[in-house]
Amino acid sequence: MPASLLLWLPPVSAVLFTPASQMPTPASRLAVRAPAATMADKVFKLGELELGAGKANVAFKPLMDSSEAVVVRYKLPFGLNAEEQAGRVVVTQDGAGGERVGDVLRFTTRWSLGLPQGGGLVSTAASFGGAIGWQLSLFDVAKARNFDEVVEALTSNTEDRTNQVTLIFERPTA
Repeated sequence: MPASLLLWLPPVSAVLFTPASQMPTPASRLAVRAPAATMADKVFKLGELELGAGKANVAFKPLMDSSEAVVVRYKLPFGLNAEEQAGRVVVTQDGAGGERVGDVLRFTTRWSLGLPQGGGLVSTAASFGGAIGWQLSLFDVAKARNFDEVVEALTSNTEDRTNQVTLIFERPTA
């Protein structure tokens, strides 16, 4: 029996992306969806993505032959119906945020204790002083050692640290 996960939150927004090699021209950017690349060397380039308490420049290779990237943001607490299938975290029930059955969770925001990041004077001084605090990052679900690690990343998004979670899915298009 596959491991499964159920969390619940009302959605904030969902955004669809296509690989940079197939980005629409400015006149056609209003297209709801565009087919993703069918070649392994294609890359989804989502650009600078707002994560709530920070931003990340996101680019990744698709796992599927034909797919698109879907970004979903939920206010906390949130819900997600997904389970581990063949080493991937797959959506098992359509969600209010825009995720659909069969979507594969690729990234989630994750909070972890650590030293401040960055090259500024304040972060450098804090590092030497041992100032440990909650750090926001994007967790690459495809690199998770096991399903429990994914659950830990998802549940690290708590109301005492943030007010939203950002999820990036890969949706099959064929």
